[in-house]
Amino acid sequence: MDDINIIKLFESRSEEALSETDKKYGAYCFACAKNILGSDEDAKECLNDTYLCLWNSIPPQKPENLRAFAAKICRNLALNMFRKKNTEKRGGGEAESVFEEISEFISDKNNVEKDFENRELVEAMNLFLEKLPPEKRKIFVLRYWFFESLGDIAKRFGKTEDAIRNTLFRTRKKLKKYLSERGFEP
Repeated sequence: MDDINIIKLFESRSEEALSETDKKYGAYCFACAKNILGSDEDAKECLNDTYLCLWNSIPPQKPENLRAFAAKICRNLALNMFRKKNTEKRGGGEAESVFEEISEFISDKNNVEKDFENRELVEAMNLFLEKLPPEKRKIFVLRYWFFESLGDIAKRFGKTEDAIRNTLFRTRKKLKKYLSERGFEP
């Protein structure tokens, strides 16, 4: 079933919307959550919460891209769960590795005064990513947005983990320079 019809099911409050969304995007969202959380059980809980959020947000929202809309909700829920669990203990998932890799130039300070700067930072990062060759952009996004493991990315692109690690290292280095030239300091 296509996204337009699934959204119509949501709008008509048909529970079939959830089963169709699960058929079409369940595995994708589950993988995203598991990459962050490192646990099947937590990923399943996150996926169920994603469906509840979709149910509660469509309508009034009418996403143009249901896959991206569902993945963003799932990712945000997984990150919230990750943060909550890591206030209690550390470990699990790819998130800790990803945060460590990118922390050298992205500040983790989260306060109201930084909101405007954060929006500018996101815009600058998006411009940087647009200028990357498609393969490097995909590798970067898979690692730092979807928290995929180096091994999974390497398999996807038919490369070694070392090659992916080097690509990410060089891309992070270029991003750090790009952001620094625009006045963003960690």
